[in-house]
Amino acid sequence: MSDVLRKYIPERAVDPCLELIRAHGVHLKVVNQRVTRHGDYRIMPDGSHQITVNASANPYRFLITLVHEIAHLIAFEQFGRRIKPHGKEWKRTFQYLMLPLLRPEVFPSHLLPLLAKHFKNPKASSSTDAQLSIALMQYDTPNHKTCIFELPQGSIFTLHNGRRFKKGPKRIKRYECIEVATGRVYLFQPNAEVEWIRT
Repeated sequence: MSDVLRKYIPERAVDPCLELIRAHGVHLKVVNQRVTRHGDYRIMPDGSHQITVNASANPYRFLITLVHEIAHLIAFEQFGRRIKPHGKEWKRTFQYLMLPLLRPEVFPSHLLPLLAKHFKNPKASSSTDAQLSIALMQYDTPNHKTCIFELPQGSIFTLHNGRRFKKGPKRIKRYECIEVATGRVYLFQPNAEVEWIRT
């Protein structure tokens, strides 16, 4: 297990994560990239705990996702399964588990202030924290996608499912975009990755 972790997370985070995995009997599965989620936790029919995390070349995203899912397991064990998945019990557990890892030996120093701000009130996904998500993207494997905030207004773009949109103005934090086929307006996070159709 330590060899698997060394492949995906920063070296100084391996031992603390290994300790958590062993203490809580976690079966960790690294899976191919999924569009809708970075990871998930489930309790198996035999009572064992399974956590899946998307394979990622970004060690910081992988680490945050792994600890996020372990926090679900621990929060359910401590507070019962009736709690909200991303409620106050999970938030407190996630904060507690991440705190020892928010150090320059684990994360690049420029990420630490963004992480400190994020973990004052962690969200259901780090992707909904646009500032942190954009900063983490620089450690992703380069791809042909573009973030919404980088597109000129009026640009046409597609999602992974082929739906086409036209970028509109920014409304507070998110961008108003019109679906080409239906004329419906949708709001997009600035860090949403899309395929820009250059005309």
